[in-house]
Amino acid sequence: MVEQILGYLHVFITAFMTHTGYAGVMLLMAIESACIPLPSELIMPYAGFLVYQGTFKLLLVATAGAIGCNLGSVVAYEIGYYGGRPLVERYGSYLLLSAHDLELADRFFHRHGSWAIFLGRLLPVIRTFIALPAGIAKMPRLRFHAYTFLGSWPWCLGLAYVGMKLGEHWDTLGKYFHRFDAVIGALLVLAVAWFVWSHWRNRMRVRTA
Repeated sequence: MVEQILGYLHVFITAFMTHTGYAGVMLLMAIESACIPLPSELIMPYAGFLVYQGTFKLLLVATAGAIGCNLGSVVAYEIGYYGGRPLVERYGSYLLLSAHDLELADRFFHRHGSWAIFLGRLLPVIRTFIALPAGIAKMPRLRFHAYTFLGSWPWCLGLAYVGMKLGEHWDTLGKYFHRFDAVIGALLVLAVAWFVWSHWRNRMRVRTA
């Protein structure tokens, strides 16, 4: 099933980018950064293949991709900024999220938000959703977008460069990243499970105290 979906995405991405050029790279990467599952591991290597063919320039491809990441992240950031926090404050208790958790998130993004965005943009899966907590924590917009671009550019450049070097075999990269995505996803599930368990245990201790 997953392979079939990736096959459809492969056809769509290659056809769309071939006809739309750099604007297509920008738009596709914007879609991915808006938390819509359109893998950059397919988008940027194909852009690199077009560099290999002489259609694109490598640095322009990376820049178009990074700009697209920034544009798409606006959606996720603003959802977190205007909608996410009120929802967490109102219904967070049902998800074992407390006001203290929000305070910790605010403190973390105040102290380490720049590095969190920069490094998060270099990690599969996490890079797609990192804008949401940044918005919820109300990280300053200018700083958020600056580090989103700085973190996205090397990611886009790296994928495009590998696609350029692989040439006709550019699509083999996506298969390896798909496995890595599964590992990252599993680690995130374990992290959420640990968070829920630890919070539930603390609540039980408070009730029995």
